[in-house]
Amino acid sequence: MVRDYNNRHALDQKLRGTPKPAHVDHLEVGHWQAIATVLAHAGLDAAVQRALSSTPDLSLRYCGPGEWLVVSQVDTPVGLMRRLDMLCGTQAHVIDQSDGRVLLRLSGPSARQILAKGIGVDLHPAAFALGGSTNVLCGHIAINLSRTGEDIFELIVSRSFAESLFEDLMTMGRPFDLSAAFSE
Repeated sequence: MVRDYNNRHALDQKLRGTPKPAHVDHLEVGHWQAIATVLAHAGLDAAVQRALSSTPDLSLRYCGPGEWLVVSQVDTPVGLMRRLDMLCGTQAHVIDQSDGRVLLRLSGPSARQILAKGIGVDLHPAAFALGGSTNVLCGHIAINLSRTGEDIFELIVSRSFAESLFEDLMTMGRPFDLSAAFSE
């Protein structure tokens, strides 16, 4: 028996149709991001972090000691894997996560208030600095949360939980008239 599998975004059903104009508080869903996990070999954390940080167009998201998610807005998944293999060499394992993760970008003046309804982390700018990231639960869903702008947060979630997270965020954002759409 031959089966054809269609490669579709985890939130196609939720965001299908014509894009609506973005409200002041907006949830933007990345169509296809290049995302990889980098796991440094024992004792090589600092060297791997230096190598990854040396490339300004790669966004580094801390996950734990010697572990990062790397997001690229300019590379294809294959291109990102090649770049990371060249940067890290034999100092780390690199695993493509592009098909297994979904990136959501929450922006607007109420972003902190929306996230505070489901995340047990202090999101005040003095406590959660620009460029900071952490693994955290949003409700019951494990995510990687990163602050990428003054009122901009990116959430990276496993594909299998993307729809639940999306629905939770839209419910948390209802009092703030949160809008959502795919990124351009």
